[in-house]
Amino acid sequence: MDNKKISDSKVQIAQVMMPEHSNAAGNVHGGYILKLVDQAGAIVAARHTHLNCVTASLDRMDFISPVYIGNLTFAKASINYTGRTSMEIGVRVEAECLRTGTHTHVGSAYLTFVALDENDKPAEIPQIIPETEEEKRRYEEAKKRREIRLQQTKKHRHIQQPCLVRPE
Repeated sequence: MDNKKISDSKVQIAQVMMPEHSNAAGNVHGGYILKLVDQAGAIVAARHTHLNCVTASLDRMDFISPVYIGNLTFAKASINYTGRTSMEIGVRVEAECLRTGTHTHVGSAYLTFVALDENDKPAEIPQIIPETEEEKRRYEEAKKRREIRLQQTKKHRHIQQPCLVRPE
């Protein structure tokens, strides 16, 4: 399995926000923004592994600025770190007012995806090759976040998982 450059799987999704994306306040619904974040992350994971990948976690999403109907919204995603079967993907969301050209940082999130084999079991994935100073910095920061996640997971292992049966 060959290691891969981070630039090989980067993605940017752009979408104009329409009335059907709005909440009761008339802004874009936060859940819709989260959907874009998850989609962008999933695309990066699939491009990197060429396998089915599932979202294992989303660290946190703070909405820094609202998104308005008519804004062009970008979800910019790239892989930060790879483990044996999982990977952290960072997603930055920006909104552009098409009337003024003003860009606004909406929020950022880190998602963990796990690659699955044909039996829906975790599959080994290619490692990343951080090339730029920024990619190396993001890799090291992601490595620290992974350690924190693993510690938190150990604390919650006693919680019983529901029985899940895959539909035929």
